Amino acid sequence: MSRTIKGGVHPPEHKELSENASPRVYEAKGELVYPLSQHIGRPAKPVVKKGDHVLVGQRIADADGFVSACICSSCSGTVKAVEKRRTNAGTYGECIVIDNDGQFTEAPDFGKEVSCDDLTNEEIIGKIRDAGIIGMGGAGFPTAVKLMPKDPDAIRHVIVNGAECEPYITCDDQLMQTRSADIVEGLQIVMRLFPHAEGVILIEDNKPKAIAAMTAAAAGHDHVRVVVAKTKYPQGGEKSIISLVTGIYTKVSELPAEAGCIVDNVATILAIRNAVRFSEPLIRRMVTVTGDAVAKPSNLIVRIGTSAEELVEAAGGIREGVTLEKALFGGPMMGVAVTELSVPIQKGSNALTLLTHDETMDAEREMTACIRCGRCARVCPMGLVPEMMAEAAEKRDYESYEKKFYGLECIQCGSCTYICPAKRPLTQLFKVAKAEIMAEKRARATAEKLKAEAAKKPASSGKEDK
Repeated sequence: MSRTIKGGVHPPEHKELSENASPRVYEAKGELVYPLSQHIGRPAKPVVKKGDHVLVGQRIADADGFVSACICSSCSGTVKAVEKRRTNAGTYGECIVIDNDGQFTEAPDFGKEVSCDDLTNEEIIGKIRDAGIIGMGGAGFPTAVKLMPKDPDAIRHVIVNGAECEPYITCDDQLMQTRSADIVEGLQIVMRLFPHAEGVILIEDNKPKAIAAMTAAAAGHDHVRVVVAKTKYPQGGEKSIISLVTGIYTKVSELPAEAGCIVDNVATILAIRNAVRFSEPLIRRMVTVTGDAVAKPSNLIVRIGTSAEELVEAAGGIREGVTLEKALFGGPMMGVAVTELSVPIQKGSNALTLLTHDETMDAEREMTACIRCGRCARVCPMGLVPEMMAEAAEKRDYESYEKKFYGLECIQCGSCTYICPAKRPLTQLFKVAKAEIMAEKRARATAEKLKAEAAKKPASSGKEDK
């Protein structure tokens, strides 16, 4: 019997659009754009300037601090600018823009094969850090930091997230079908860092081909197993996965390592293998281009920095006779809507979903007052009461939101919004509430720091030096 999480929903999957679309390589034709903030933490710091010539795999921005990630060029060409450009978050951010020469000339050490047996744990983590790898399922946390918990001996599970529960998206499914042996190799590299851990590959039961491929690839490898979960959203969330595999509930404030777990997306594990074994920085990823507005839904292997417009054209463009009403980076549950497609694919961009109908507009027209049905509480995977959280958020009673209703535990999965018969924008309310609470906390911390620094300064004697 397949395992599953408490709560959650099962929205229409729509995976049939692209689930049989075999991966194919698409090479960028236009300029490539690299936002300096593609990860959680401090933005990367440019190490190139306008006019510099760069090669594939060459570092163009350094990590700026411990929780940060470097960026490497995915093309060869000339740096056109370091300037603000619109990103797929819908905002403007500092970016490195490179005129792609179309030659894709590689840096000297790019693709150099090495034996993992000759590497220390520190060298493995160093190669992962130098590759600029982050969580590629959307979270964007720098992977090298995640792989350095306080007590490596306490890690009992290295979990590969192959759930891919978001509707429409199938790139991880295709990775597991076509790169299963390489994914297991990447998992074993990570397991070397944690001597007491077993490897667990979690896949939802709507991916039978991926389950078969990963089970075959894992056969014969000690301490590696495949766990099949019942298809449900948001089962791919880190907290949900830990609960499924270990039975341990973790709060949002707790790190997976505190539960003895390391959790990485399928694409991240593959990127680790490529970086450690073949000295390849994170410069490519698979992206699902899908939706009912797309002529030929596809799974494309693309270079980081490629324009989303090019990907749409590579997928046959918009279907004849239809109008594109909504474009999302990601899927309909947790994706981010964008108003234009002249934005770059980033390290965490797993999908571009193009739709002929915007259901959020319908919801806005149909919205009523809360009817107190309790459905939102029944589907919340974190066990929260969204109707009470929403009431506090609307009143800007953030003390109750945080401390009485545990609002910061919300993972903003959208299950409550999806199930709400009153069509209330619950998740949007929670996003605003969390942003304002965290901004207030940062402002308070800054004020306290400045006050402490001022207290340390010696008092003035009131006399001027002569």
